Amino acid sequence: MTVPKIAVSFVIPVFNEVESLPELGPELAAACDRLDGPCEMIFIDDGSTDGSFAALRKLQAQDRRVRLVRLRKNFGQTAALSAGFDRARGEIIITLDADGQNDPADAPLLVSKIREGFDIVSGWRIKRKDKLVSRRLPSRVANWIISRTTKVRLHDYGCTLKAYRSEVVKPIKLYGEMHRFIPAIASAMGVAVAEIPVSHRPRIHGKSKYNLTKSIRVFLDLMTVKFLLSYSTRPLQIFGLFGLLAGFIGVVLGGILSYQRLVLKVSLANRPMLLLAVLLTVIGIQFITMGLLGEIMVRAYHEAVEKHIYVIRETIDPDSDSEDRP
Repeated sequence: MTVPKIAVSFVIPVFNEVESLPELGPELAAACDRLDGPCEMIFIDDGSTDGSFAALRKLQAQDRRVRLVRLRKNFGQTAALSAGFDRARGEIIITLDADGQNDPADAPLLVSKIREGFDIVSGWRIKRKDKLVSRRLPSRVANWIISRTTKVRLHDYGCTLKAYRSEVVKPIKLYGEMHRFIPAIASAMGVAVAEIPVSHRPRIHGKSKYNLTKSIRVFLDLMTVKFLLSYSTRPLQIFGLFGLLAGFIGVVLGGILSYQRLVLKVSLANRPMLLLAVLLTVIGIQFITMGLLGEIMVRAYHEAVEKHIYVIRETIDPDSDSEDRP
């Protein structure tokens, strides 16, 4: 039997959302009906303990477009999304939260924008229904920092409601809390990113899974993303820069102290400056050594897995038409 080509795959991570799922299922089904072409809905149960999986089984019984993935424990939203991406068969993949705050009715807007030629379309919750001090203000600060650090300017990195071309998101390997950085990570491939306003509804059931600990993880992952975007193929340029700076300051301080000792006959005993000079010189050598080792590892990695440092959008051969004809 021939499997129909899937146009859109919805990927929805679920963690203890048993009360929201009965309402979300029909809304997703209605959104699928409004889209052109076959759709599928992939729910990833991320180790729920409140009966969410049983609720998902009921949704599947009502709609055969529902596909279920059950993880053995709570691995986190990034891992759940990654599991969904791996199993999605659609040309376009749409992600959204299962808590009911993202509106599935916005899906056709995202798909329409993708079909204008964009590779990633991110939702922008202009009128957020979250608390100002604990959620909206920290989010604005985080979005400002992330946008300027990654050079991919978005107003709302934290909005899960996004649409991706399958060939863009599937090759990306996700770790930590990096799902929110997918537009920035994909920018290394030269993708076109757009942002459109979407609805944001107040949370009716359950409670938010976001807390201060996750905020710290996000900023730590941001450091990783910045390094991967700017220096993953040239680590010596970042480590070497710090090494040269530290080494230069150490050598200058050492020269000054040597002049004082040899020419001015000044005692260097109990001089903290001497220890600082030695420390900076050693640190400088270590940083440069780390950069060189990083360069060797990067080259070994790319050659071992035959990973190119470029991504081809398409190849047009002037003779391809004649060659492809029987």
